Amino acid sequence: MTTAEEETKAATSEVEKPATSTAPEPVEAASFEVAPAVSGEAPGTEKASAEDKPLEKPEEKPEEPVQETPQRETEAATQEAAKETEPSARFSPVNLEDAQAAQAPIAPTEKLAMEEASKFGRIDEEGRVFVKDGEEEREVGQYPEGVPENPFALYVRRFLDLQAQVDLAGARMPSLKAGDIDATLKSLDTALESPMAVGDLAGLRSRVAKLHEQGKARKEALAKEREVAKAKALEARTKIVETAEKIAAQDPARTQWKQSGERLRGLLDSWKEAQRKGPHLDRATEDALWKRFSAARTSFDRHRKAFFSQLDAKRAEVKTKKEALIKRAEELSGSTDWSKTSQAYRDLMSEWKAAGRASRKEDDALWERFRAAQQGFFDARGEANAKTDSEEHENLAVKEKLLEQAKALLPIKDLDSAKAAFRNLLDKWDEAGRVPRGDMQRLENGLRSVEEAISKAEKDLWNKTNPETKARAEGLVGQLEEKIAEIEKEISEAKAAKQDTKNLEEDLAARKSWLDQARKTAAE
Repeated sequence: MTTAEEETKAATSEVEKPATSTAPEPVEAASFEVAPAVSGEAPGTEKASAEDKPLEKPEEKPEEPVQETPQRETEAATQEAAKETEPSARFSPVNLEDAQAAQAPIAPTEKLAMEEASKFGRIDEEGRVFVKDGEEEREVGQYPEGVPENPFALYVRRFLDLQAQVDLAGARMPSLKAGDIDATLKSLDTALESPMAVGDLAGLRSRVAKLHEQGKARKEALAKEREVAKAKALEARTKIVETAEKIAAQDPARTQWKQSGERLRGLLDSWKEAQRKGPHLDRATEDALWKRFSAARTSFDRHRKAFFSQLDAKRAEVKTKKEALIKRAEELSGSTDWSKTSQAYRDLMSEWKAAGRASRKEDDALWERFRAAQQGFFDARGEANAKTDSEEHENLAVKEKLLEQAKALLPIKDLDSAKAAFRNLLDKWDEAGRVPRGDMQRLENGLRSVEEAISKAEKDLWNKTNPETKARAEGLVGQLEEKIAEIEKEISEAKAAKQDTKNLEEDLAARKSWLDQARKTAAE
């Protein structure tokens, strides 16, 4: 068996038994842990896996290049074993050329980033790996049994992972909550304390420091948003309470109990919704508002019970009064004194209206009884009136002639003669008797117009000859003129203050009209 085959067999056995592996591996000053990713994609604790073990190369012999193939097979076997034994490992210590052969090709941007980060590392003749961390140099690992072709690959990849976490945290900072901000920044701070990585760690820490500033600003903005939301929630809750208190403070006599009760239930639902979905108020404030809200609801219920209790008592009293009115109406239903009894029924109707209302069902039943008692009387009166219709029509003709004679007295030229003639017509008018109801008002109005004309003529004559009336008229003129001057002044002041002057102007017009009339009276 050749030396290469022996090494391949030994490497395979090492893969099968990683605990007894003798392959060279970098010795680190401390274990390396990667901070949990902000996206929830936690890489977990990263430790050097079987892939991180630098392979021992066989002695190079130009005349035997075939020995390189077993070495590559050994490296591939070691990588596969590492994936099976440590599935959480994310870093590979192999050099870039070997990674291109055994794994997916490295993107140009990643290769450039690795080359840039490698500028911050160095390795000494003993295989120790150092990183320039700010102003100091710190050991991050060692290859005691041989240095691989690209010794910084493992450590640079660690740095790039840290850098990716910082990038992701910066991208998501504007949308994180306060607790997530603290957890993310704490995780990044822990990961960057003394990472076993090679790269611009100082620059990365500087970026994390800026993230701290951004996080602080973000938390302050969130705090302000919470305060604004709490202020709006407090305003909304207070409005609910004030509305409930306003409903509870209504005059019970004017309250629409059904609508008001529905509004209170709606306010209670709004309170529960705000409590369930809105920002939480501090306990003392919420308790104080709830006590006011509860007190308003209790007051409303107490007023409602008292109102309906009083209403029931009042309805019972109304029922008693209306039953007494029904009894009186039934006693009058057999009367034939049409005029007196009709007036009595009108009086009973006035008392009925003034008595108020019982419950709807009872009030309807009481009204039917009351109307039936009246109807009996009015039906009897109607039958009696039908017998007198012919007589009333004869009387109508007489009164039509008397009304024509009365109207002939107008216009009044001789007051004494007109008064004497009108008294004579009134005596005949009364003797003529009743007329049909439909014509009664028309005739009465016609006769009254003549009577009013005679009264006015008599009054005008008296006013013209009464010195006291004339003096009063002159005094009234002075009073009206003073009042008109005051009103005009008030109108001017109101217009200057841009106030409504409609009522004042109407009052002014009325008083000017009175003044004109008073001046005419004084002149006469």
